[in-house]
Amino acid sequence: MLTNQQKNQDKQYFQTEFKNVGKEILPWLENLAFEYRCKIEKKEWKSKYNNYVIYDYEPFCSDGFEINVTLSSRQGEYLNFVRFLYDNKVSTIGYLKNCLLL
Repeated sequence: MLTNQQKNQDKQYFQTEFKNVGKEILPWLENLAFEYRCKIEKKEWKSKYNNYVIYDYEPFCSDGFEINVTLSSRQGEYLNFVRFLYDNKVSTIGYLKNCLLL
């Protein structure tokens, strides 16, 4: 887990980054962040093929891009819980996909 502490004007902010978020999970993650008082600091679409191609908005054809989201919060517990829920959702989706292939 990538959790960094940054201080800004005597206030502590904690950050965590979610790499390669699925396009279908992105709206759920944004709603979850809002629900648990986290701020979306950065959302970027990074090309899988060219390292220098990075967009801060969704490209017209988003195939071949990975989505990276950085969340911040004043309380690290909120970020840890969002990370826990995200990891559980991703592992459950992977388990269900494996069940379908059998």
